[in-house]
Amino acid sequence: MSTNEPAANKRSSGKKDPAPTVEPTPGAGRRLAIDLVLYTGARIALVIALAAGIYLVGRAVGIDVPVLVAAVFAVIIALPAGMLLFKGLRQRVNVGIATVDAGRKAQRENLSSRLRGEDGSDK
Repeated sequence: MSTNEPAANKRSSGKKDPAPTVEPTPGAGRRLAIDLVLYTGARIALVIALAAGIYLVGRAVGIDVPVLVAAVFAVIIALPAGMLLFKGLRQRVNVGIATVDAGRKAQRENLSSRLRGEDGSDK
């Protein structure tokens, strides 16, 4: 059993915390919107580039590839490729979502405590 224990430790130590602790910050929503537009634009540009590449390679080889077929294959190829190529952007979007969510949670807790009549000085 001792041979399996180091492997288990390597697996567990290599994992990152899926939900990093973030503090709500002002302007997080604007940064999230910018990061989301960049990430979405990059993914769409990748699909367009792949579709154009598939179409042009088909034409160069002498095969008439319909644009719709090229687009479908480009989407299928771009799904995993975009996750790998744009990992940094995706992580920025994830952190932005967590930050905005933390701000909303803090606002919700503040509103709930005010509705209950708690000031924070009572307790």
